[in-house]
Amino acid sequence: MSQEKTLVRIAPNNPVFDLPVIVGIEEKLFEQAGLDVQFAGTYADRENKDKVEFPVMARLKEQMFDCGSADSYNVCEWASIDRLEKGKRGGDIAALRASVAAQAIITFDETLQVPRDLADVPVAVQELTGSHYTTVQMLESALGAKHVKIAAGGLPQQRYADLKSGKFRAVTVMEPFISLALKEGAHIVAASFYRGGEVISRDLTDEQRKAYYDAENRAVDLINADFYKYAHHVAAATKGALQPNELLKAFVRYKHVDYYDQTTFGRAYDWMKERGLTEGQSQHSTFVVN
Repeated sequence: MSQEKTLVRIAPNNPVFDLPVIVGIEEKLFEQAGLDVQFAGTYADRENKDKVEFPVMARLKEQMFDCGSADSYNVCEWASIDRLEKGKRGGDIAALRASVAAQAIITFDETLQVPRDLADVPVAVQELTGSHYTTVQMLESALGAKHVKIAAGGLPQQRYADLKSGKFRAVTVMEPFISLALKEGAHIVAASFYRGGEVISRDLTDEQRKAYYDAENRAVDLINADFYKYAHHVAAATKGALQPNELLKAFVRYKHVDYYDQTTFGRAYDWMKERGLTEGQSQHSTFVVN
């Protein structure tokens, strides 16, 4: 009788960030590592749950982790800190995720060409997510904090639809919506690459976490060897508006996970505290796996 595999349940994020997990499941890399890795919900579940602008802790992945129906999820680095502070369930930031992605401020407005043109212009983001944090970082030095204007915009597909409709002059999105925007005549005002944090349950042992990340790193190698074999998973969010071969490789790349260290954490946490983006009340030093 074969040995029972350890079940690891992943709450879904945007497929551009989840791609190494998707490939690891698809190519049976987790299974070969002795793990039964499953998504605890579908992307349709996530889209239906998160399409209204909820408080962040009511979004699908945060809710699933907090109630114990998921063992892990990935989110931007700053949000991983925020969610662990706000959540009821203990957890750790085990690693910086394998997806290195861009958030880009895009527009169809020809009067908006460089970051300085966005002074006092609302930029639509999903609040307290990667689009929000990176937009602040992209614009603060060019405009000064008082001229950075943030508007609540929901999921990336909704932000892009609202840009096309004229509701917003500028929005911040990640792939596949950067490639789609460029295909449809928009242009980029600013872009920034960033990593995310892998939030994990403390129920997983060191050995199980290592097996998981070793398998995820093997998935990264497969993606890097043939990106367009797997690009359809990312392009699917456009509902056919962007073909997989039209997804640009310039705005997302994949690398082996990096374990999160206290120095990296401290810099992110200090940046958040300076801007009032963290409640600063939790024992945050315990968030990092040593």
